Amino acid sequence: MRIAIYGTTFNDEFIPDITALFERVAKEASKLIIHKDFIKELKNFSIPLPEHSAFSDHEQLKANADVLLSIGGDGTFLNTLNLVRDSRIPVLGINTGRLGFLAYVSAEKIQSSLDLLFSKKYSVKNRTLLQVKSDLAFPDGNNLALNEVAVHKKDSSSMVIIHMEVDGKYLTSYWADGLIISTPTGSTGYNLSCGGPIVYPNTECLIITPKAPHNLTVRPLVIKDDVELKMRVECRDDQFLLSMDSRSMSCESETEIIIRKADFPMCIIRPEGSSFYRTMRRKLKWGADIRN
Repeated sequence: MRIAIYGTTFNDEFIPDITALFERVAKEASKLIIHKDFIKELKNFSIPLPEHSAFSDHEQLKANADVLLSIGGDGTFLNTLNLVRDSRIPVLGINTGRLGFLAYVSAEKIQSSLDLLFSKKYSVKNRTLLQVKSDLAFPDGNNLALNEVAVHKKDSSSMVIIHMEVDGKYLTSYWADGLIISTPTGSTGYNLSCGGPIVYPNTECLIITPKAPHNLTVRPLVIKDDVELKMRVECRDDQFLLSMDSRSMSCESETEIIIRKADFPMCIIRPEGSSFYRTMRRKLKWGADIRN
């Protein structure tokens, strides 16, 4: 199995776990490649690295890896989308961050998860991706999002007006601080913090959630994921922000943005025995009640 590793900075407490991970991968992997920026970070921590090659982009990853390990938090995991894109290389998230919905494997379970990975006792989950179409120049040419696509007011306290169409039919005009188009995967992220519902990951839907709407009758809406969403944003400052997961860019007022489900998914590794419901209980403290 050819292993690629991508990561960001981590705390000193994780040094023994990361060191042990590389020792294990060196024994099991037929080839090891590490992202060039992460190599610098690992050297700063004086972590001994086995024989490896460096990679820096999608094409190098696609040609040299069967599995990508993401070391960091959920933000790090989201960044791997720019590397895997349409390659369908599955990603296993190892959590050295905080919450860890996507970076599922905690530090104490790294070795047992690697046992399952190398013995092929895992499943690959296909997660919906969103694709944005516009005349905009996207950073790194990446117009994809795993969690959500959102528009936001930019510099002032003024609201924006988002005119929304679904499959060419007018839905409504949102007067709000912004609007979030979320996948089921992203339902536990920005969508959740703005009052949207939690949705089971394999549900074939999208969630439209306004951010601080100026009309109390406006509520989050769940729709099928085979539709085309078209947004046109009006704003007093002549600019608004468009974000795709953790990446954002400035857009001119009246810019038309079209969002559709991508033709390919992102593939996420779940070790044998993992459960979405168990994750909800653990991460969101469901059932943390003396009566339970």
